[in-house]
Amino acid sequence: MKILLVGEYSRLHNSLKEGLVALGHEVTLIAAGDFFKNFPADLKLKRRFDSGFSRKIKIGIHLLSGFDITSYDLKRQFFDHAGSLKNYDVVQLINEKPIGVALPYERAIVQFLKKHNKKLFLLCCGTDYLSITYAHDKKYRYSVLTPYFEDKISAKKFQHVLKPLQPNYLAHHQFIFNHIEGVVASDIDYHLPMLHHSKYLGLIPNPINLEKIEFIENRIEDKIVIFHGINRQNFYKKGNDFFEKALEIIAEKFQHKVEIKVTENVPYQTYIESYNTAHIFLDMVYAYDQGYNALEAMAKGKVVFTGAEREFLEYYNLAEDEVCINALPDVDYLVEKLSWLIENPFEIEEIGKNARKFIEEHHDYRKVAQQYFEAWSD
Repeated sequence: MKILLVGEYSRLHNSLKEGLVALGHEVTLIAAGDFFKNFPADLKLKRRFDSGFSRKIKIGIHLLSGFDITSYDLKRQFFDHAGSLKNYDVVQLINEKPIGVALPYERAIVQFLKKHNKKLFLLCCGTDYLSITYAHDKKYRYSVLTPYFEDKISAKKFQHVLKPLQPNYLAHHQFIFNHIEGVVASDIDYHLPMLHHSKYLGLIPNPINLEKIEFIENRIEDKIVIFHGINRQNFYKKGNDFFEKALEIIAEKFQHKVEIKVTENVPYQTYIESYNTAHIFLDMVYAYDQGYNALEAMAKGKVVFTGAEREFLEYYNLAEDEVCINALPDVDYLVEKLSWLIENPFEIEEIGKNARKFIEEHHDYRKVAQQYFEAWSD
């Protein structure tokens, strides 16, 4: 099968491509790298005018005319590759804005892809219309919008998350769904809003290339190392404020037993290497299931604080604290869980082993790629 993957988000499409290629398919990935994470792509679009003096020019032009020069430039780059983006059996969009440009440009791109290829599919794996509407209607017990509801962040600073709630986005969402054959959710957080939708093909777990991720046995020989990686733009959205406060207490309570490592806004490759020596990995609070960073850390055998709500446990038939720790927006709870692990280091080793086994069973990139192939074929 000849497959085109459009856009990148947390390395999902790179891993899926690797799985599909391993199964014998021909795969091309076109993407802009997911901002500072700078993921690779076969056809790499360069996001320009976002720093230095050129950014000042961009802002000035936008203020005077409303014209977004970065969006226009990315769209131009996309269509420069037009000849290489035709005659695929399957095209999959990473989300409803796969290139990250202005909505009219996104629609032009989707229209082109629909016209020149056989089947068009969509992934639900981020902040799109259905998941953000579901969160805004408070159908989750907590969500990425909880910090906004609690006035921790203003609507202006949270606009990148709230955009799908704008009236013009509904029309864009409807346009996308009118052009696709079906939509796949990558985890429980996106599975719940999609349930009973006529175009929903089901949950297919995130693919993880285990050949690229070495399992590191979580032995405690000296201090217990706790890693906290921060993306400053998503600080409240991920619940990093709860982790920070919990770590302050843990550092004081166990100053001779723990070492705390913190990174901020580093490229993907630097990020994954920086937690190799960690035993415990703090990922995110506002989630029911694990995102990509959590899954890769679990594959390495880390004890990950992330989404592991009862819906996730029931779906995979797991016990609480079996493969990871459910992180809640509660500092006392986080301190209690961290303290339990520090005082019972054998649990760290056991959960780390279970985590790797879980990834092998449910997230292996070849198994997941086969599930995508079957969904697209059906």
